[in-house]
Amino acid sequence: MRILLAQNSLYYPAHGGGDKSNRLLMEALAARGHDCRAVARIPVFGAVEEARYVTDLAARGVTPQSSEGGVVAFRRGDVDVHVVTGGGLRACLKGQMEAFRPDVILASTDDPAQALLTAALGYPGGRVVYLARATLALPFGPDCAIPSAEGTKRLRLADRVVGVSEYVARYMRDYGDIGAIHVPISLLEEGDRSALGRFDNTFVAMVNPCAVKGIAIFLALADAFPEAAFAAVPSWGTNPRDRAALAGRPNVSVLDAVDDIGVLLARTRVLLVPSLWAEARSRVVLEAMLRGVPVMASDVGGIPEAKMGVPYLLPVNPIERYQLRLDEQMTPVAEVPQQDIAAWREALTRLLCDWRHYEEISTASRAAALDYAANLGVEPFEALLEETVRRPKRQWGRPPGLPSENQQAAPFMGLDDLSPVGWQAGRPAPPGLEGLSPERRRLFALRLRKRAPASAWFPRVDAAPGIRLFCFPHAGGGAGAFAAWRLEGIAVCPVRLPGRESRSAEAPFERMAPLVAALAGAMEPYLDRPFAFFGHSMGAVVAFEAARRLRRLGLPYPRLLAASGARAPQFRRGYTPPPAPSEAEFLEELRRLEGLPPEALDNPALLRALMPALTADAALYRNYVYAEDDPLALPIRAYGGSGDPNVRPEHLRGWAEQTVSSFAARLFPGGHFFLHGGRTEVLAALAADLEEAC
Repeated sequence: MRILLAQNSLYYPAHGGGDKSNRLLMEALAARGHDCRAVARIPVFGAVEEARYVTDLAARGVTPQSSEGGVVAFRRGDVDVHVVTGGGLRACLKGQMEAFRPDVILASTDDPAQALLTAALGYPGGRVVYLARATLALPFGPDCAIPSAEGTKRLRLADRVVGVSEYVARYMRDYGDIGAIHVPISLLEEGDRSALGRFDNTFVAMVNPCAVKGIAIFLALADAFPEAAFAAVPSWGTNPRDRAALAGRPNVSVLDAVDDIGVLLARTRVLLVPSLWAEARSRVVLEAMLRGVPVMASDVGGIPEAKMGVPYLLPVNPIERYQLRLDEQMTPVAEVPQQDIAAWREALTRLLCDWRHYEEISTASRAAALDYAANLGVEPFEALLEETVRRPKRQWGRPPGLPSENQQAAPFMGLDDLSPVGWQAGRPAPPGLEGLSPERRRLFALRLRKRAPASAWFPRVDAAPGIRLFCFPHAGGGAGAFAAWRLEGIAVCPVRLPGRESRSAEAPFERMAPLVAALAGAMEPYLDRPFAFFGHSMGAVVAFEAARRLRRLGLPYPRLLAASGARAPQFRRGYTPPPAPSEAEFLEELRRLEGLPPEALDNPALLRALMPALTADAALYRNYVYAEDDPLALPIRAYGGSGDPNVRPEHLRGWAEQTVSSFAARLFPGGHFFLHGGRTEVLAALAADLEEAC
């Protein structure tokens, strides 16, 4: 493929996370044999700045192939780079599109005014793939600085939209009606990855101190620890007022940015990432953890994904409003709320004073990051580009697939080895919501989900004493799937996920990681007595990942995992999620697997009510990819139907790989929903397994 990157910022050398990630992405694609080219710019145009830039390149061993007409051209990492130094960035991009004739044009959130995106959309040949690396730069939703309806329409015209994290992709779907997906687009540099975190390193450090990145918390901590040495590395967001505030602290050193982040990390004792905006993912978090440097980061946006369950995620009062103007760094001026640093002060005190704890966090950080890095590569993004090139190009006008004002959006569900669904799914919108626009209804639902009490997840959690059995439903199912279950001495606790039954007004989850993170948080108050997990079909995988999440958090985890009607998760090892089937294919699969009763399949109104939960669960399981981790130290029992066409005995036996404790597989008469006809036999087996384990 011929791939052209259109970047409204510096390509190389650049120290911003998004700019660096774009470069590594292009170099990885070039290493795979693709013809790659980049159009970028220097921060300030002019002859003097061009001369300084050429000098910077020479210091890094890069000799320009040409430097004329206000464009510096060079080759690095098998990528042809054209850096505009004299103005006319959009004209340069148009010229390169005509000369290079790209199959794919990559645009990004480094171009918030969408000048390059607009030019790319007007090119008749290549497919436009938009890389969303920051929600601040998007023109819609609660995180954006400057809303724009026209900008939102342009984004909907991209052939594909890719979020740097699950958080960003979901944000675009929820607030922009944009079908974004997440695949890895922030790769890591090859080379030395030795441990650098040391208890006796010099600095408590922060990169890019500015308002949105949480300089207020950094300065407050520097004031609270006057004997500790702090270091700040200014970057794209640091304005003159920030620099003056840093210079006014005698224990703060201002360091120059470095090409090799390891140079900074070798001097860093603790890295602070106190962002006050919804960080997309934060590249520097992963880079620091990879080298064993403990990271204290704010619990906002996509940062929890980057932290991968390792402490410390800390509370902040996030920015909620921006002024309609830019500062000297061309960054939206934020209205920063007052911050409470109590939790930050407590965490930093422990990391600075407790050597053993420091070593524990350093080791855990490095292990999590090394495991992530071992499975990180450009291949999923490459496959997405190849699939996109095979599609027809979108044209100016209404984006294909978006419903008209009087037309329902077509539902999609990926079945693959997904089990059929039950019909205890969502209900029509509750009274009072029918008159809201789709966007406002989604906003309302998201707010409901954020405030949902733990008891909303487990409606019968305190109904009976004894061992708690948390029961996870199949795709589209709810707590009603277990309403008739009775086990002597066992408190059956159905799990009610957002988007169904009494939670039908809430937005359902579409990705596994945020779902199990929310589940673990809601479940924590109820782990005060022995408990076990039962999950059927998709629910078995959710239960498995929830158990792994509890282990990563250092919380108690189940005495038993009963996985019913589900393939062992490692059958998704190295899995590439397939495209969603059409509505007709989806409904035909439901009929074949008898997942819904005929009266539901033949009732359009009922189907529309069921679809939100069904499509969300389908997306959740379709996009689930197994990640390697140690087996669980708990018994696992795998149940299956002898006539299930999708989950065969070898799939059940595979669950043995996920435990270092006892394992057994049990077959029952029936198909995938053998639970319906053989409930008595299943409950008897489950009771025996629980008695043995608990």
